[in-house]
Amino acid sequence: MLKSTLSTLALLATTGFALAEGALMSFDIAEDHTRIFMAATPLHENGMPAHGNAFLSQGYIYPAGTLKDGTAGVLKDGSAAFPDLVLGTWTCDGYFVGEAGNATSGVWVISRQVFAFEDGDQIITQGTEIADIGQKNLRPITGATGHYAEIEGGLVQTTLGFNEFMAISATFEFERPIEDHAHRVDPASSDHLPSEDDHLEWDSGFPVGPVEPRLNKFF
Repeated sequence: MLKSTLSTLALLATTGFALAEGALMSFDIAEDHTRIFMAATPLHENGMPAHGNAFLSQGYIYPAGTLKDGTAGVLKDGSAAFPDLVLGTWTCDGYFVGEAGNATSGVWVISRQVFAFEDGDQIITQGTEIADIGQKNLRPITGATGHYAEIEGGLVQTTLGFNEFMAISATFEFERPIEDHAHRVDPASSDHLPSEDDHLEWDSGFPVGPVEPRLNKFF
């Protein structure tokens, strides 16, 4: 039984590494200003979104380094500046918090981000966003498919700045190399396997099987 389990773990570890070979370690996003939608209220006196304002935004995913040195990834009409480099669509929804649109530092948004790649792979993160330009901010990965299915941990977001249309550019990188995730289980070690002696059985006291209907009887 132990030999069979170890063989299975070895196969899973090898498969995970094979899947990870096609995954990107990092990538950029360019927010599309024509696809930014915010609630009419609440607003600050200067018209910027205030605490509690809900929003939805979308943009383009590019290879890492595409948007360095202030390069804008979106044209005035909202189309991609580098259509041949687009890897997929980035969608972000959530709420402004704290100083919200007036923030210059610290947490200003609580959001969910969905990275939908053209090959069908997806990554979902949820957490805080900070207003600080050039500062790393770790966001937990809450779901992933395809090449990223075995990923655990977080995705680090660094906001590069705002373009002339007041839309953000950002770069993302995994908290640690993807290969580390694929090899997080050592198939040669039995330390990761549960012992049968540690197995706990619990009797809830409730019957197992069909339950006789008890209409209008709650106790």
